[in-house]
Amino acid sequence: MSEKTIALVTGANKGIGYEIAAGLGRRGWSVGVGARDEQRGESAAAKLRAAGADAFCVPLDVTDDDSVSAAVRMIEERAGRLDVLVNNAGVAGGWPEQPSTIDVETVRRLVETNVIGVIRVTNAMLALLRRSAHPRIVNQSSHVASLALQTTPGVDLGGLSGAYAPTKTYLNAITIQYAKELSTSNILINGACPGYVATDLNGFSGTQTPEQGAAIAIRLASLPDDGPTGQLFDDSGVVPW
Repeated sequence: MSEKTIALVTGANKGIGYEIAAGLGRRGWSVGVGARDEQRGESAAAKLRAAGADAFCVPLDVTDDDSVSAAVRMIEERAGRLDVLVNNAGVAGGWPEQPSTIDVETVRRLVETNVIGVIRVTNAMLALLRRSAHPRIVNQSSHVASLALQTTPGVDLGGLSGAYAPTKTYLNAITIQYAKELSTSNILINGACPGYVATDLNGFSGTQTPEQGAAIAIRLASLPDDGPTGQLFDDSGVVPW
């Protein structure tokens, strides 16, 4: 069994996910680069290795049971356990997007990846996480998911979002439920708000770099044993649910 900390980052072949993998790699961790497109995943892992990281590609489509099962087998054979899971893979619909005119299939597609995909991967990886001495789960959320912020007068979260924001709110809710279920274990699970980051999800209109956006997930992935669980954070601290 590997002595290095073993991490898996889903959707890690580009954007924030890649920078999370890079940041964890700089800590000396062994990082699985989860990618739906295996070729892109291999390219990203090779780039990370060239920079000195211990990175390996994990072909992983979070919407596919067989793909997730294969990823579990791959990590088990490689390391025998998983220390950190970062559920970063996600998709966005249109923006702004009125709920009264949204295509139901768009909602279904986003829920399948942003919510069910996280549940599918987390549940599949739990057995490996339970073998870790310091297991951590980080779910990539967003400020737009916060019902408290959404209902605060004067807070500008970028207009109506009929699908993306609600899926992240659902993700927040399931994160809380996982925290309750896992409260008697040593698994810490939290949500991360990366901020408004320039990625292909928003047409690269964000004001922060992917490296800046990755910082909070990296911090939550490396929490001490007495760290928080069942909370939502950005770089400034706790974000209200």
